[in-house]
Amino acid sequence: MARATWNGKVIAESDQTEEVEGNVYFPESSLKREYFRPSSTTSTCPWKGQARYMSLLIDGQDNPDAAWYYPDPKPAARKIKGHVAFWRGVEIEK
Repeated sequence: MARATWNGKVIAESDQTEEVEGNVYFPESSLKREYFRPSSTTSTCPWKGQARYMSLLIDGQDNPDAAWYYPDPKPAARKIKGHVAFWRGVEIEK
């Protein structure tokens, strides 16, 4: 079971993760949605496609763009469709 935590709270937990380039991607259904809010930030990966971001808000602390996902990944990255990865201080336990 993989677990993502930030600011003392579990923000995602699943035994059905995917790993790409050292990042653990959690199924969207495993997110604790009350901690997430949308972001307008995007980035582009040449082989995965366009990423969208979400920010975390927990106990009044904001972690901007701490989560990302590929809503429509390119074919080479199709296994991460519907999955979310984390950075910026989010701790991952596998």
